[in-house]
Amino acid sequence: MTDAHEVPAAPPDAMAEAMALISAAEQQGITVRLLGGMAVRVLCPDYPPRPAKGLQDIDLASVTPSRKALQNFLLEQGHQPDKNFNALYGHKQLYFTSAASGRPIDVLIDKLAMCHELDFRARITRMPHTLDPLDVLLSKLQIVQLNEKDARDVVYLLSGYPVRDGTEAGTISLGLYRPIVGDDWGWWRTVTMNLDKIRGIIADKPELVPEGAAYDPADQATALSSAAEDAPKSRRWKLRARLGDRVRWYQEPEESTHD
Repeated sequence: MTDAHEVPAAPPDAMAEAMALISAAEQQGITVRLLGGMAVRVLCPDYPPRPAKGLQDIDLASVTPSRKALQNFLLEQGHQPDKNFNALYGHKQLYFTSAASGRPIDVLIDKLAMCHELDFRARITRMPHTLDPLDVLLSKLQIVQLNEKDARDVVYLLSGYPVRDGTEAGTISLGLYRPIVGDDWGWWRTVTMNLDKIRGIIADKPELVPEGAAYDPADQATALSSAAEDAPKSRRWKLRARLGDRVRWYQEPEESTHD
């Protein structure tokens, strides 16, 4: 019998829970990585985490070859699936509720599809626990209606990782970035628009730049803007550029519903 005065155990810290899940999955050969705000915390551990409201989601990324094994792993761990959602959309997204904390576990397979489509399959193993810094950055810069928390994540990433030519892991790789913004005018339009916004936000609120930043985020945003301008443009990019802003260049993100 439970003591009437016993205080219920607090749910595990979101970061600790996410890292334990990833480590256990990796031990079984399952490829899974963090994305979203929690990925920024892992990539930028020296910068103050943003305040969390309520139960923070665990946002994960995986790939098709690991999808079935990951789904079975989460079931074996006791996490509760949204059966209807997973039956309909499991080829591209899985949704579970954590058995330990009740927090949502949201898994994207192969791609992040919001305002734009970010295919992370080829880069998912470049970092040990998160998606590549470029992919985490682009997951924020693809948001047309950029909010303050996402802007802060962008500032942190630009403060912590160098914008650099080549494809070296642990950098914001221009070698991987240029083909994305050079092939798709919509990506180019949103990314360059948001980089302009970020420079303005930094000018208005310099306190958003973390103390001890390794790199100047405004300078790095400028470097990314310049690289987007200089990137070789595909025929598709040039054709779409003729229409410009007269036609909507991004998708409206879908609102998912879960049991």
